Amino acid sequence: MEKAKGLEIVLQFFADFTPAQLQQFTALERLYLEWNARINVISRKDIDSLYEKHVLHSLAIAAAFDIQPGMDVIDIGTGGGFPGIPLAIFFPDTRFHLVDSIGKKLKVIDAVREATGLTNVTTRHTRAEDIKDRKFDLAVSRAVAPLKELHAWSKPLLRKPKPGNPSGLICLKGGDLTTEIAESNTRPRIMEVYELFPLDEFREKYLLNVPF
Repeated sequence: MEKAKGLEIVLQFFADFTPAQLQQFTALERLYLEWNARINVISRKDIDSLYEKHVLHSLAIAAAFDIQPGMDVIDIGTGGGFPGIPLAIFFPDTRFHLVDSIGKKLKVIDAVREATGLTNVTTRHTRAEDIKDRKFDLAVSRAVAPLKELHAWSKPLLRKPKPGNPSGLICLKGGDLTTEIAESNTRPRIMEVYELFPLDEFREKYLLNVPF
């Protein structure tokens, strides 16, 4: 399969993908274009920048955190599958559970999962706060809800971390977060996405980690 043109922006920062991973990343462009025409999971103005605004942005988590094989990760409010789908491709030996309260979005994810052969992705049509039957090692999220709510939703879902593993909640957010962080009563570790990927798109975008 020929590499998607937009994928080059990802390959500026990650150079050691396997042929299978390259094939999976390449397939995302066609799949999201086709499905977005039917079910709008990515804004029309962003779909042409899929790899920069969605795939690479999601992979900021992979650039900053070494998610280990065998870990169970929940993507809260996954929407169209971000950050979960890119992370599942990046970490093929980690299990990702993508949840969203809007069922039609999960239909897109299930189609993408099947078409790319992602065996480490499961989905559930639910709200994170309604999950009572599973525990995870890590929670991730992207632009879903205020930090206070994300922390409250994720905390009951997390098991005690193993030493050295990333833990707690990792979320991607943008803008001035001063008030939001203060209201959350948490003390997250904050990283600038621009420091990982120095592109204008990522100015004033942040990775927040509230350890468990």
